Amino acid sequence: MRFRFGVVGSPQTGDDWIKTAQRAAELGYTTVLMPDGLQLPSPFPSLAMAAAVADIRVGTFVTAAPLRTPRQTAWEAHTLSTLTDGRFEFGIGTGRPVAEQQTAELGLPWGTARERREQVIETLDLLRELDGERRTPIMLAAGGPKALALAAERADIVSLAKDATTPREEVAALAQNLRDLAGSRADDIELAMNLLAAGTRPLPAWTKRASGVDPEALEAMDSLMLLRGTPREMADELLRRRDTIGATYISVNAGYLEDLAPVIELLRDK
Repeated sequence: MRFRFGVVGSPQTGDDWIKTAQRAAELGYTTVLMPDGLQLPSPFPSLAMAAAVADIRVGTFVTAAPLRTPRQTAWEAHTLSTLTDGRFEFGIGTGRPVAEQQTAELGLPWGTARERREQVIETLDLLRELDGERRTPIMLAAGGPKALALAAERADIVSLAKDATTPREEVAALAQNLRDLAGSRADDIELAMNLLAAGTRPLPAWTKRASGVDPEALEAMDSLMLLRGTPREMADELLRRRDTIGATYISVNAGYLEDLAPVIELLRDK
């Protein structure tokens, strides 16, 4: 598959969000992505706004299934797919641990891992019914065996849910496992990889909060959540990751939007 690139943003003001979406489109990014959580603005109206001000695809990265009922989530996703004329990619997962407290704040059950996985499946089934002939692309975050099997069966895009300390050999094995499970669908599944940082600037303090690892340790272990070096060095590294892991959909934190842009130019149409 050819490379494409996304920007993961967390808007604090409408003006900043508009600028992020428009700048991402100017620089050749394919998608503006947004996480889900009560600490942020709601992703669905935020992404609708981004799609309205820029010629770019938008996506949830990823919706936490327990924060809404399956019917509500499917309704929101279908609405955004319709209003953007098919420029929406629906990412969904069972929710990170922080979502448990947020679910309680909304008066909704957190449920067991199995119940949350079933909630994801129900949401996907309802979205398919609402979509009819139009089919919203699905991104699933998967790390464990059951989530991986579901992704192999239902996802168009898979983000491998492993932490920043996972060795690349383990990530490559997980990707191969996904392809084995997908069988005849394997070549149609796009493998996504998210970057905390890119380029040569020193890592900011928030990378420890995001990864649980000191910036120096992240650098030393050659974490896959980092892409370091000159544009040419970064482009060569992404080509290696495509060859060894299969990752072609690369997203980066919005704070590094400009840093990754030269790489997009080097890998255009590759």
